[in-house]
Amino acid sequence: MKKVLNVLISRIIYVFLLVMLIFFAAANPNFMTVRNLMNVVKQAAIYGIASVGMTYVILLGGIDLSIGSIISLINIVAAYFMVNMGVHPAAAILLSLVISTAIGLLNGIIISQIRMPELIVTFASQTIFAGLAYIICNGTPISRFPESFLVIGQGYVGPIPIPVIIMIIIFVIGWFISEKTFFGRYFYALGGNEEAAQLSGINVKRIKCLVYSLSGFFAGIAGLVMLARANTGQPNAGLGYEFDVITCVVLGGVSTTGGSGKMSNVIAGVMIIGVLQNGMVLLDVSSYMQMVVKGIILLIAVGADCVQKYGLLKVKKAAA
Repeated sequence: MKKVLNVLISRIIYVFLLVMLIFFAAANPNFMTVRNLMNVVKQAAIYGIASVGMTYVILLGGIDLSIGSIISLINIVAAYFMVNMGVHPAAAILLSLVISTAIGLLNGIIISQIRMPELIVTFASQTIFAGLAYIICNGTPISRFPESFLVIGQGYVGPIPIPVIIMIIIFVIGWFISEKTFFGRYFYALGGNEEAAQLSGINVKRIKCLVYSLSGFFAGIAGLVMLARANTGQPNAGLGYEFDVITCVVLGGVSTTGGSGKMSNVIAGVMIIGVLQNGMVLLDVSSYMQMVVKGIILLIAVGADCVQKYGLLKVKKAAA
């Protein structure tokens, strides 16, 4: 019995996801339909793709508030390339990802070289690039994209939506980087103790630049998938996404103080947010109340992490 309890505690995030599925299925019979579940995973795919980069940032003990604005900017930039400039979709995708990665790199350089707080740097980036998205399109949505581009947001491979396939591939890549490469070990080491990591020979500045570049890169992919799915480039497309993505990552058990967390659990956090949003819409919960609920969930997740860390600290002190 004790072993079963320990397994349940270690997999509490999955238990919570199962409870939510049962609750919404009982509350609304339309929730468990194939069509609705496909909508859930397609919407969650955008959070999932962006959450991989955010996971790395939070593993370092940092934060990236700019990803919502990067998503918005990529929506407009990619749309502008294809519609206004007639650029081929493949070239537009490549150029857009270069831009999003460059934004992440810029954040990383400022944070690591000038030693400005991550919160201030990424909040400034959020504001700058949100405004730039409006400037590029004059506040007007851009639409009418080539069919070859729309496939990445609306296409299927058999019964599986392509955005979900992209999310799975991104998660596999993200897991491989964090668990099977020396860069991944550096992320954990740096988040656990930056000073010790530097003394052990890790190039802290380079790792921070890499992590924020990856965050920008994955946010760019999320922006492209969103653009193809909506078939319209909106200058406010990514508004508030940074909050949802942070919630996904923290719900997945990645410690806000850095140094601990698993990519495999972040998947569950992503699905919880996807199920929660979809379920509340089906139950006709107002958008304002949805904000309240998500805020409470984020507070509980961070609180649980702090309690766990404090409890572990007390145990270590007692043992000493």
